[in-house]
Amino acid sequence: MEPQIQWVHSYITADKVYCVYNAPNKEMVRKHAKQGGFPVNSVSQVTNIIDPTTAERAISKI
Repeated sequence: MEPQIQWVHSYITADKVYCVYNAPNKEMVRKHAKQGGFPVNSVSQVTNIIDPTTAERAISKI
């Protein structure tokens, strides 16, 4: 599946793991998970990022 999909990093909480991928679509992420043998409960597309350099502009658009 490389280079179409790239794992960026994961966030681990007490009861869940959230993985961040660069991928062309949700179906590609689901296929990657199936091939890797790990479950996917949901896939969400990130449409915007807020960080300290963009927070003021992003909040004004909400």
